[in-house]
Amino acid sequence: MATISVGIDVSKATFVIAVHPTGERWSSATTPAAIDATIARLRALSPTIVVVEATGGYERALVAAGVAAGVPFAVVNPRQVRAFAEALGYTAKTDTIDAAVLAEFGDRVQPEARAVADAATQALAALVLRRRQLIEMIGMERNRLEHAPPTGPITRDLRHHIRWLERRVADVDEEIGTAIEASPVWRVSDDLLRSVPGIGPTTARTLLAELPELGHLSRRTIAALVGVAPYNCDSGPHRGQRHIWGGRAQVRRTLYMAALSATRSNPPLRAFYRRLRAGGKPAKVALVATMHKLLTIVNAMLKHQTSWNGQVASTPASLNGRARAATV
Repeated sequence: MATISVGIDVSKATFVIAVHPTGERWSSATTPAAIDATIARLRALSPTIVVVEATGGYERALVAAGVAAGVPFAVVNPRQVRAFAEALGYTAKTDTIDAAVLAEFGDRVQPEARAVADAATQALAALVLRRRQLIEMIGMERNRLEHAPPTGPITRDLRHHIRWLERRVADVDEEIGTAIEASPVWRVSDDLLRSVPGIGPTTARTLLAELPELGHLSRRTIAALVGVAPYNCDSGPHRGQRHIWGGRAQVRRTLYMAALSATRSNPPLRAFYRRLRAGGKPAKVALVATMHKLLTIVNAMLKHQTSWNGQVASTPASLNGRARAATV
């Protein structure tokens, strides 16, 4: 039987749907009622896969409704799809063309259908994102305060706004803590993560909210998902520098700060980092390798539900993994 692959181009107001290999096309609004009608029509097709691009959030309601209805959805990287379209010779770009490309991408590449985070995880991720936005706003207002007149209404307003933002950060922190305490699974995972020297509450909460796969995937898969897996760059006899690529940028930034802290406060990882530096690795390369090692350790901890054990982490089997040259 021929497999059916569906591509959906997502925008704020419209979904454009294409079916491969039948060539069927239609469009839909993005209202809740229209989403329900679209999902019902997709279920009738019994597709092998429905492919949408990650569009910054516009796809979430559709994907959540589809997964709840048993429709296999794959949310893919737009850059990967664009490269696929160029390889097929598509130079024009319209919503209809994009939907058709997504449908053909699903047929040829066969991306894996992924489960969508449950409502509680999505809510926690939204709180973590909001906290990050507030911190960024505080930084911008402090920069403005540095260049404001020493006194006057502008300075008073900036200081008042900074204090208000700081109170909002404290409120959001309390909401995040309440959400974690309400979930036995999150509470245990948070305790396990924070038992690692170098991982504080912000890192632990970011991992819980934005990397729910932690503890459920292999060490290689989780490293690729975050974007700390080094990739080869070789051609013939040439052996190029290894580079990390893609992944979840916010998780990687948080992990970077945790690894930086671990090189000072976590004896096994500090020894690992210093050994790489003594071997001639640049500081950034050694730090990325430490990020990779830290992620591998916490992934194993959550998988086996074990707390941090410095003696186990200090064993040669744990720390003697080959360090590969990688750049951020």
